[in-house]
Amino acid sequence: MTVTDAIGRIAQIQATLVQLESPAKTAAVGSSSSSSASGTSGTSATDFAAALSGALGATTGTGSPTGADVVADAKKYLGVPYVFGGTSASGLDCSGLVQRVFKDLGIDVPRLVSGQSTVGTEVPSLAQAQPGDLIVTNGGEHIVIYAGDGKVIHAPSEGRNVSLVDNWMSDSDIVTIRRELPQAAPASAAPAASGLGASASSVSSASSAQADMMRSLFASLVQGGSL
Repeated sequence: MTVTDAIGRIAQIQATLVQLESPAKTAAVGSSSSSSASGTSGTSATDFAAALSGALGATTGTGSPTGADVVADAKKYLGVPYVFGGTSASGLDCSGLVQRVFKDLGIDVPRLVSGQSTVGTEVPSLAQAQPGDLIVTNGGEHIVIYAGDGKVIHAPSEGRNVSLVDNWMSDSDIVTIRRELPQAAPASAAPAASGLGASASSVSSASSAQADMMRSLFASLVQGGSL
């Protein structure tokens, strides 16, 4: 091997070592070009996983409304006076409150308790109620929104206002519990990012072993051996 060949081979090995020591950047960008495998600091597997987690989280937050959204919207009407037949912020009755809240979220539900008591799916018991569920009571004459933590939001009666109060009902007082909207789905971004981080870690370990081998070959060449 001539001196010129040796110098060229050394340059190739150095470039390969740089590529092998930047596996996370290569995996993140999906490029094998020498520019993406330069000696400058690349994106670490942790940084890439965090970026992916944030992106997925932003996507999840823009999905369909959930039961928690029902509760949050209903709280906007706390203090609004009870008005029989009312369906606006100037006055609401119990079913008017429910219809108003769901309409705010872009969902149409029947106007009266009789119709609202058939929406969605039935929840077997109060113990299984989740925020945003609709609870029909008083023999089918009254409806409230379960707010979680043993509390409900409702428009009670003439002379009173929309209120957040402790739940006073037991299963024997309830006609039906209806779930029109699901709870927010458990965040899946973290596991996905975690799995990606593990994959990047595996790539890093394998590439580290390859880099060690290349260093040995490099040392052999410098010492006069042939490749």
